[in-house]
Amino acid sequence: MLLSVIIPVYNSEKTISKLVEHVLETLDKQTLEIVLVNDGSRDRSEWVCSQLAQKFSQVKFISLRRNSGEFNAVMCGLNHAVGDYCVMIDDDFQNPPTEILKLVEVAQNQNFDVVYSFYEKKEHSRFRNFGSWLVNRVTTWLLEKPRDLYLSSFKLISLPVVQEIIKYKGPYPYIDGLIFRVTRNVGRVQVSHNAREEGESGYTLRKLTSLFMTILFGYSLKPLRLLTATGLIFTGLSVLAVLIDFILYLIHSQFFVLNSILSVITFFSGLVLTSLGLVGEYVGRIFMVQSGLPQYVEKFVSTKQE
Repeated sequence: MLLSVIIPVYNSEKTISKLVEHVLETLDKQTLEIVLVNDGSRDRSEWVCSQLAQKFSQVKFISLRRNSGEFNAVMCGLNHAVGDYCVMIDDDFQNPPTEILKLVEVAQNQNFDVVYSFYEKKEHSRFRNFGSWLVNRVTTWLLEKPRDLYLSSFKLISLPVVQEIIKYKGPYPYIDGLIFRVTRNVGRVQVSHNAREEGESGYTLRKLTSLFMTILFGYSLKPLRLLTATGLIFTGLSVLAVLIDFILYLIHSQFFVLNSILSVITFFSGLVLTSLGLVGEYVGRIFMVQSGLPQYVEKFVSTKQE
């Protein structure tokens, strides 16, 4: 059994060497490969990762030409991985490498296609915890995942599922969305979570918004169906209002205005513009896919020269 540990790297020159060495010490070197993907780091991460690839035969390093985003970097790693199981782990040392063994054990013993980690206590900021909670709520509705399943970035995916996931070549990958397109045979295991050793989290409002847009418009038609239902409801309410006005006319011989005309016009104008924006987002993403926008662009691949 070969295990591929995929680590997306971004501005981690101070931690990535220690993390790689810890993974090699923890796991069986004979059945292990580490796939490092430098996602356009602005520090010396590229040089450090290149040195690691030349030092250890188990390390494969891919450097991207520009920052493409965590999910795109993970997709790059999955395309280069050859393990029977692939484990994604962050480069900030908040997930101890020893916990990888828990994911592998659960996957093997219970024959799961995917195993997610979850934490008794998360050592993230309040904003990130709130963002994770919000994403969990949205994905429960859109992806129809189990409510008690936390979609952690620290997870294990079996090779057959990886082979299906990497068939997606669009520019907006969302790993968890792709997983639930392929399988529902998913497990979970509790792991420990450490405080960040170096630097600050790159989890920002802009990235949270971008993630929401990707989930909403890339992996479900429910927003469009909700919009259709809203339109039908308001159409029905408009017909009902006309009927009420007509009945009041028969009783009092005059029409009664239920709402001010300006308020009604403003409300429906906003609804129309929102609808156009929603549909436009879908059309825009289709255009970007058809235009050939790449998922990521590789700069070079480095491995130890024997």
